Amino acid sequence: MAQSDLIRPHGSDELRILLLEGEQRKEGLKKAESLPKIELSSREVGDLIMMGIGGFTPLEGFMGHDDWKGVCEEMKMTNGVFWPIPITLSHDEKFDAGKEVALISGETKEIMGILKVSESYKIDKAFECQNVFTTAEEEHPGVQMVKAQKEWNIAGTVDVLSESYFPDEFKGIYQRPAESRAVFAEKGWKRVAALQLRNPMHRSHEYLAKIAVEVSDGLYIHQLVGKLKPGDIPADVRVKCINTLVNNYFVKDRVVMGGYPLDMRYAGPREGLLHGVFRQNFGCTHMIIGRDHAGVGNYYGPFDAQEAYHELWDGALECQMLPIDWTFWCYKCGGMVSMKTCPHDKSDRLFLSGTALRKALSEGGDVPAEFSRPEVLAILREYYAALKDDEKVEVKMHGHATGDAEQKKNKK
Repeated sequence: MAQSDLIRPHGSDELRILLLEGEQRKEGLKKAESLPKIELSSREVGDLIMMGIGGFTPLEGFMGHDDWKGVCEEMKMTNGVFWPIPITLSHDEKFDAGKEVALISGETKEIMGILKVSESYKIDKAFECQNVFTTAEEEHPGVQMVKAQKEWNIAGTVDVLSESYFPDEFKGIYQRPAESRAVFAEKGWKRVAALQLRNPMHRSHEYLAKIAVEVSDGLYIHQLVGKLKPGDIPADVRVKCINTLVNNYFVKDRVVMGGYPLDMRYAGPREGLLHGVFRQNFGCTHMIIGRDHAGVGNYYGPFDAQEAYHELWDGALECQMLPIDWTFWCYKCGGMVSMKTCPHDKSDRLFLSGTALRKALSEGGDVPAEFSRPEVLAILREYYAALKDDEKVEVKMHGHATGDAEQKKNKK
């Protein structure tokens, strides 16, 4: 099957790849040495790399004021293309339009790219937070990212010169959209479902994945390998868990695994929509949206992300949602089920969540055998046992992690 038979990239007939290679990259690196420097946050590095590899097609750089405002208010850029979350770059001083600046990783000090400035502008951070995260509370990790931004937003087109440490550190997992598309085409997959993961796969994740396999040509398990909030399980441990699960409990020809370099924003519904945008660029026709997708704490309802997909206007996004209800283990049913298939009471149910699993493991508590596969639990127990006291973070439970919120709703 030709790649042209796959779903087209978002807002474009072809991937918009901004990563320079070969001689062009060498020339770019030499040029960047003499340019003024802007240090990027971890989130900005991930966004830049995604633009470089075509994951953020059709973006050509960091957003200007009008695109920023349109995305915040209406999830739409000035050219009419749907986009749910602002992709911006901040700095503590402004630059005049037409000036070129080198983009440097604040973490590694590596030259990441060159930006040609189109404008510098200030934003109302509370306005962005309220629109994107539905809150401006400081406790929200995404709000913290926005509030930490510097005074000026610097917009402009970019040439990307590096993918940072991701290709080496996550060799065999990290993928560019052109690579995943080539795999799907080789396998003859037209209907491809994406599973977003920032946690090791417990039995609910596995159940969602296998539902998707049943109704698709194949499944793309797409793991975030960027930064997470404190207390979340790091990417290298998660990758090991998922590899073990897939190798032991899935038909290998029906699953492809990949990784992408973004930090989590924890933007709930808006981030769920962004997941659909770049999964389309990676060649996926469907995005699995289950309970509390990309959520944090009690900031979003358990199925707000599904509602966000339902409310999109026609033509906004070609990658369709594959919605799946709340899933759990039922002792009476003797397996994984959902609210749509299980008639039994709460006392017969074991609700599974990444939050509950992290809490039990971090506190050395018992984990029911039905929660996760034994091979996965062994890896996680080894990780938590090796943590020092100052590396441990208290994991707080919330209604979406325990099933209490859904149980109360069903009783009304």
